[in-house]
Amino acid sequence: MRINTSSAFRILVAAVLLLLVPALGQANSFSNKSAFDGTSGNVEFLPVEEAYQVNVEVLDDERLRIYWSIADDYYLYQHRFKFELNDAQSPVPVTAQLPIGLEKVDEFFGEVVVYYNFADIELQAAPGTDRATLAIGSQGCADAGLCYPPQTHYFDVDFITASATPMDEPPAKSGGAQTYGASDTNSLAAVGTLPYMLLLAFLGGAILNLMPCVFPILSLKVLSFARSTDHDRHMHSWLYSAGVVFSFVAVAALLIALQQAGQAIGWGFQLQSPGFVIALAYLFIAMGLSLSGVVDFGGSLMNTGSGLADRGGLAGSFFTGVLAVVVASPCTAPFMGTALGFAVSQPPHIALLVFAALGAGMAAPLLILGYSSFARKLMPKPGAWMETLKQFLAFPLYATALWLLWVAGRQTGVNTMTAALAGALFIALGLWLWRYGNWSRAVAVACVVGAIGLGTWRAGDESGLQSSLKRANTVAWSEQGIDELRANGTPVFVDVTADWCITCLANESAVLFTDRMTQAFADHGVVYMVADWTNYDADIAAYLRKYGRNGIPLYLMYPGDKNGEPLLLPQLLTHDTVLTALEQVSTKPTAIASN
Repeated sequence: MRINTSSAFRILVAAVLLLLVPALGQANSFSNKSAFDGTSGNVEFLPVEEAYQVNVEVLDDERLRIYWSIADDYYLYQHRFKFELNDAQSPVPVTAQLPIGLEKVDEFFGEVVVYYNFADIELQAAPGTDRATLAIGSQGCADAGLCYPPQTHYFDVDFITASATPMDEPPAKSGGAQTYGASDTNSLAAVGTLPYMLLLAFLGGAILNLMPCVFPILSLKVLSFARSTDHDRHMHSWLYSAGVVFSFVAVAALLIALQQAGQAIGWGFQLQSPGFVIALAYLFIAMGLSLSGVVDFGGSLMNTGSGLADRGGLAGSFFTGVLAVVVASPCTAPFMGTALGFAVSQPPHIALLVFAALGAGMAAPLLILGYSSFARKLMPKPGAWMETLKQFLAFPLYATALWLLWVAGRQTGVNTMTAALAGALFIALGLWLWRYGNWSRAVAVACVVGAIGLGTWRAGDESGLQSSLKRANTVAWSEQGIDELRANGTPVFVDVTADWCITCLANESAVLFTDRMTQAFADHGVVYMVADWTNYDADIAAYLRKYGRNGIPLYLMYPGDKNGEPLLLPQLLTHDTVLTALEQVSTKPTAIASN
């Protein structure tokens, strides 16, 4: 006989929260070079804009002076300086005269040159430029241990009036990419209204329900409607919706807070933390065990059967909405990328509104089922099949847990993944023991504690086990690499992906990594470049922002002509879409057609 194990579930949630602490810490310190040493634990670090202040002065019709004021005990890397000058038509060539700096051995970059107190730089621009936008890239650290993410400052430079005015990132720049393919990549300039972006967000949220990471959760909630009253359906659908919208807004608020504090992060950032990934895998295993009948979490988790009207069931509806958003984070649906990119470029209240629209779209199908008798008539009548379906739905949850543990292995190595698998075994054993009460519950608690220890344990450096190349005939991404290839007339395709991105994996399996597409890239002379964002990379985060995106996948097809704009492909790819884009940038026009 199954026993209601609400207490066991509370212990499991506490365990998962303990595992999430490192993830939240990572979200707040993506740019830390390492854990602070003993001398820096209580240091209050300056905001990045106070630690490094830059001014630009126009010396004459070809020269600019860039002067950095650097706070005491902070420094800037010489090799991280980047300078781009663009007029209305094309980039303007510039050369930089960098002052002599201080040589330093850095734990991440090795032997480097840095600047303390100030850096006085002169830029020489090509003659004939009247007005242009100057982009200045930099990165700095504090002696106490904090390393800030790369920063970009923009100035409107008028050589005629000898003025340089600070400005926000030009909205029209967005990397200069032309949109291509599906309608989800229409730019803001083409539509230009907040209602349009809210509509894209709503549609993107609705489509999220069809993604493999969300559909099992939604199915469980729909299953609970089969034997409930109208009042119950209305109440639970609204609570589920509240959980979804609340979670989206909470994620948005965290993103905004971290980005305004100087972090460069995007949608799905929490999955770049192995601790969060492992904790999520543990949760899916526990849910699967409940559906399989090994344990019973009652109405507080799955909210199925006749317990819908009690208080635990109401809380369960809200929690199911929260859970749906958590598991949706690896997915980016069509229309969603454009809306997210727009949101992060807007004031906080607009960004929160866009994320709320995403949540409303995701919650809409369940609300429709809760109120529409016609929609409910399409559901089969209640019966024994419900228990069978419930047990069957455990297997997608187990599969999701397996995939999450694979992601953790890709992030950290096989030893850490094995430890996490052992922790999953302890979770299953602990939940099974809990049902017997008395002394077995003490052993169950010990098992959960052991699982926490195994989930937080990290092996030594196993970076050699993970390859950033997703398949043969690809090269690792770098903006310098793109420029060098295009300087030689070679077109480049950039695939910004991650092992935790389900949409990315689907595109790679169905389109990009097929033999047909591999041959097409070779025949058209296009280099396939992979930007792997499985683990956090500030340069990739800045690259996404450059093209108006806050999540992945991102696909860009660069022509060999450096003056040509890249094509921005849709987030859901087809063979024809990619083949047509290859034809447009091909260095071999007589290559294969899209047969």
